[in-house]
Amino acid sequence: MPSLRESDQEVWQAIQDETRREAEKIVLIASENYVSKAVLEAQGSVLTNKYAEGYPGRRYYGGCEFADVVEELAIKRAKDIFGMDHVNVQPHSGSQANMTAFFAVLKPGDTILGMKLTHGGHLTHGAAASFSGTLYNSLHYGVKKDTGIIDYDEVLEMAREHRPKMIVVGASSYPRTIDFARFREAADKAGAYLMADIAHIAGLIAAGLHPSPAPYADFVTTTTHKTLRGPRGGMVMCRADFAKAVDRVVFPGIQGGPLMHVIAAKAVALKEAKTPEFKVYQAQVLKNARVLAQGLKDRGFRLVSADPGEGGNPGTENHLMLVDLTDKGVTGQEAEVALDAAGITVNKNGIPFDEKPPTVTSGIRLGTPIVTTRGMKEPEMDEVADMVAMAIAGVKDAARLSGIRERAKALAMKFPVYEQGVKVRP
Repeated sequence: MPSLRESDQEVWQAIQDETRREAEKIVLIASENYVSKAVLEAQGSVLTNKYAEGYPGRRYYGGCEFADVVEELAIKRAKDIFGMDHVNVQPHSGSQANMTAFFAVLKPGDTILGMKLTHGGHLTHGAAASFSGTLYNSLHYGVKKDTGIIDYDEVLEMAREHRPKMIVVGASSYPRTIDFARFREAADKAGAYLMADIAHIAGLIAAGLHPSPAPYADFVTTTTHKTLRGPRGGMVMCRADFAKAVDRVVFPGIQGGPLMHVIAAKAVALKEAKTPEFKVYQAQVLKNARVLAQGLKDRGFRLVSADPGEGGNPGTENHLMLVDLTDKGVTGQEAEVALDAAGITVNKNGIPFDEKPPTVTSGIRLGTPIVTTRGMKEPEMDEVADMVAMAIAGVKDAARLSGIRERAKALAMKFPVYEQGVKVRP
């Protein structure tokens, strides 16, 4: 980045430091990933210069003919992958995509039914701190205490009793497969719309490794990063009946000019998601998650939703796992700090029925998309599990954490993030 280095040394240095951090650490943030160099190039293109309010063929600015090309490509590719009638690729985030679905058919005060934030849901699924909890009468379902699996009977009972206007299915820290058909049944009992937020599992769905909500949902929302491995952004998809309402909400309702450079990067990522290599990658994400989960289980950790005994599910059916640290005498916050000192990046996370506040938590969330992108496989996952266990066993032992950090760095540097182009300082 010679031009940036010359014009703004401070920002340039921060980017170099972030490049080094990503290269030297084992990152297990379930919602993060590394984009391809092609996606980086598209997002860093001259399309950042272009205002394009409106939609392809219906813009409020001149000179949008090439912006139209990239947006139409992104729309076509998303339709092809996810099988929905209509796609809007302009939302800047998953939260705005969710807001779009709500605003398209709901009025303030309407009742929505979503997953409890403390049981693995998302802020925008009706949490009090979110616009969704402020504008709507928000009710919540959760998971069973003994299994950590969604209580589908509770969903159906609440739908019958409260007759919400919309039921929201999806999660940010739920490690099992979601049964969209059962949510459709609940929505039909209530006469409700069904919105599926697939932000975390979109890549798995694209690869055919998780059931799709398309046959059941009225609205499907997603981010374009996470398992989909594209730029940070959002999309909202819907049945044809809601297409005009969705487009009106996005623009002019809650956004102005779309970020055309990000939409170009979305288009590139969506093309990548149709390749055979992407399917192989997603299959490896699942393999790695199971091995990492089993490795932690074998080392004495309790994973939320893990089957008891030997040979059962280790605690994940997708790309992430939720580790309960209660019996370790370590909080999620302490574990996050210790693991960072040990060269392993995770996030503290509440567990179902957690007695600690969200700033502390009793658990950590781990995911395998980003390490799989680097090329790590099952042997590396078992090694990572060993490092995680050692770090948590010695959260106050600076010498131990320093030793693990060198071990983590050595493993990380065997799997370069970008083999060419981006250079990392030793």
